[in-house]
Amino acid sequence: MTYFVSDIHLGGGSREQAERTERAFCRWLDMVAEDATEIYLLGDIFDFWFEYLRVVPQGFTRTLGRLAALHDRGIRVVLLSGNHDMWTYDYLTRECGVEIVRKPTIRTIKGINIHLAHGDNMNIKGQPLLRLMNAFFRSRIARWLFRWLVHPDIAMKFGTWWSGKSRKSHGEERITPEKLDYLVDYARQHHATHNGTNHYIFGHMHLAHHVTEDDVEILFLSDWSQAVATYATIDDNSKLTLNTFDIDETISRASR
Repeated sequence: MTYFVSDIHLGGGSREQAERTERAFCRWLDMVAEDATEIYLLGDIFDFWFEYLRVVPQGFTRTLGRLAALHDRGIRVVLLSGNHDMWTYDYLTRECGVEIVRKPTIRTIKGINIHLAHGDNMNIKGQPLLRLMNAFFRSRIARWLFRWLVHPDIAMKFGTWWSGKSRKSHGEERITPEKLDYLVDYARQHHATHNGTNHYIFGHMHLAHHVTEDDVEILFLSDWSQAVATYATIDDNSKLTLNTFDIDETISRASR
């Protein structure tokens, strides 16, 4: 079984909320470990992450331990960086065996081609300011400046504040299926030039949604801030499904 999940935002919110989220995510990892062959983390797993040469953020001990254990068991774990955890280097790979992918990617899983992406910097040609900000923050120059000019204590405090501000503004906005249209349009355009790719999975927008039209199938994953989180699976019969997980329980139920 292959699993897809996004927007955990570990470390986000109050201390109580952050602990609740991490414990729930660890229960989910324990659950899927029973039959998983691959787990794809589609970005914003951390609310803020930045690595210095010898310094990484405090916390996340339970999660990092489980990711390392999954790798040791032969389960492949892939992180597609999102806008909150794009400043990853090699720590998660060295210590936990997590494969880092920094751009949208097409993977062949169970015989079907699936386009995977976080979704934060896609189909934004008409938004020059957003394109400029994305290009700068993802550049090596920005990483180098932040690493060498900002003390780790200040960097983590600023990063936590900035990420929290971004997440809160996102949370205050009412997300409807119509808000997802820019990614649906991206999938249509991409499929028109990549006929072998019919399936798309995105995170970022924090709204679970399933779009099927013609021969294109598009899945959106939820965040983990509510009582129920949504993730996706592909079974051995190549069936792509959205599933729900109760944050405060260990029960998971299929939802179509």
